[in-house]
Amino acid sequence: MSSRAKAMQPEDLTRLFVERSNAGDAAGVAELYEPDAVLAYPPGETTVGRAAIQALWEKVLANRPHFTPEEPLPTLVCGDLALTSTPPSDGAGARAQVVRRQPDGSWLRVLDQPEFTNPTPA
Repeated sequence: MSSRAKAMQPEDLTRLFVERSNAGDAAGVAELYEPDAVLAYPPGETTVGRAAIQALWEKVLANRPHFTPEEPLPTLVCGDLALTSTPPSDGAGARAQVVRRQPDGSWLRVLDQPEFTNPTPA
């Protein structure tokens, strides 16, 4: 079992994502997702499952991108499900995740929409 910190609040997932991404830790990023999670990335595609998410992040993090923490918007919680979101620093669109409480009380991402922008009118 991993010794990495767990998200004990839904909002912890965004902070842990930024920390692990900036450390180049693709396996750690993937641990923030349920085994069958769906990630809407790359743009226009979906990546399904923790193993595929890890493989994707290994490619992305090979370029050593730097992620800046974003202030979370208010979290909506309904039982063991929650909706977390952050506004991107450039003010365009939003990021949203559906997360689920695990039996140990921690939270993992189930659905992740990292980029959502309103279409530009033609």
